[in-house]
Amino acid sequence: MSLKNGIALSIIPQILLVKGLGNQTQLIETYYSNGLYPLISKFFRGLLGWIPFSLGDILYFILIVLAIGYCYKNRGNIWTNKLGFLRNIAMVLSIAYFTFHFMWGFNYYRQPIGEKLRLGETNDYQELVDFTKALIAKTNEAQFKITGDTGIKVQIPYTQEEMFQKSLEGYRLLSRKHDFLDYEKESVKTSLFSTLLTYMGYAGYLNPFTNEAQVNGRLPNFRFPVVAGHEMGHQLGYSAEDETNFIGYLATINNTDDYFQYTAYAYALGYCLNDIRRGDKDIFNRLLTELNEGVKLNFQEMREFWKSYENPLEPLFKSMFNSFLKANNQPKGIQSYNAVVSLLVAYHKAYPL
Repeated sequence: MSLKNGIALSIIPQILLVKGLGNQTQLIETYYSNGLYPLISKFFRGLLGWIPFSLGDILYFILIVLAIGYCYKNRGNIWTNKLGFLRNIAMVLSIAYFTFHFMWGFNYYRQPIGEKLRLGETNDYQELVDFTKALIAKTNEAQFKITGDTGIKVQIPYTQEEMFQKSLEGYRLLSRKHDFLDYEKESVKTSLFSTLLTYMGYAGYLNPFTNEAQVNGRLPNFRFPVVAGHEMGHQLGYSAEDETNFIGYLATINNTDDYFQYTAYAYALGYCLNDIRRGDKDIFNRLLTELNEGVKLNFQEMREFWKSYENPLEPLFKSMFNSFLKANNQPKGIQSYNAVVSLLVAYHKAYPL
C-alpha cells in the first residue's frame, strides 16, 4: 500500500523536474535528444520495425480493455473506496508520465531545428507572397510533368509499402545535406485503427512507447508521402508539429521521384496559401487563379476526404490534442502545425527553390 502511495505521489516531483529541465534546452539537446534518445529509438525501431503490423496499436487496445474490465469488475469497491480508486489512477498516470518522458517526451524541450539550421526569423508578408508564387510555379510544373495536361489531377500509382520505402530513400538523400536528419532502422506502419484516426481528424501519430510511426492508411496517396515523412521525423526526436511538418516536407522534396516532389510542393503550398488567406483574401484569390486545374483537383480531393468523415466528436478530439500540445511546450497548441510556414520561407531564403 505504501509503495502504491509513493508511486502515485511521485507524479508531483516528476512534473516539477520536467518543468525545471524544460528550461535547460542545451542540456536536453546534448544529453537526451542527441545522447540517450537515439539509443532508445534505434533499439525499439530495430526490435519492432520488422513486424508488419502496429504492436503499439495492439498495446493501446489491450490497455483500454483491461481498464474497462477493471472498472466493471471492481465497480462496487470503486464506489465505496473512492480515494483508493483515485490513488490507483494517480499511480497509473505517474508510471505513464515517467515512461512517456523517458522514451520520447523530453524532445519537446530540445533545441529548435531553426537554430540548428541557423535560419533567420521571417515574418515579412511580402516574402511569404513571393515564396508562394515560386511554390505555385514549382507545383504547376511538377503536375504538368507527370500528367502532361494542366487539367488532370495527379494519381500516385504506388502502394503504401512502396511509399514507405521511397520515404526512406528521401531521408537518405536529405541526410547528405543535413547529417543530423539521417534515418536508420525503419519502423513505419499503417495504423490498425486508421478508420478511427480519420474520424478523429488525425493523419498519423507516433507511439512514444514503442517508437512506431503510424500513418493513417485511409489517407489519399496525394498526402501519404509527406505524412509518412512527418511521422518519421518524430522518430528522429523532433516533437514540435511545425518542425516535423518541415522535416516531412524536406524528406519528400529531396526524393528523386516526381510524384513525391509534387506532393511536397503541394503540401507546402497549401500551408502558405492558408496563411496568405488570413492576411489578405484578395491576394489569396488572385494567387488561386494561377494554379493549374489539376492541382486544384488534388486539393479538392483532400477537402472531400476529410469532409466525408466529419462528425460531432471530432472537435472534442482536436481539443484534447490541443491541450496535450500546450501542456508539452507548444503554446500554440494545434495551431503549431501552421507555424511550418515561417520555417519554409526562412529555409528557402538560404536554399532557394
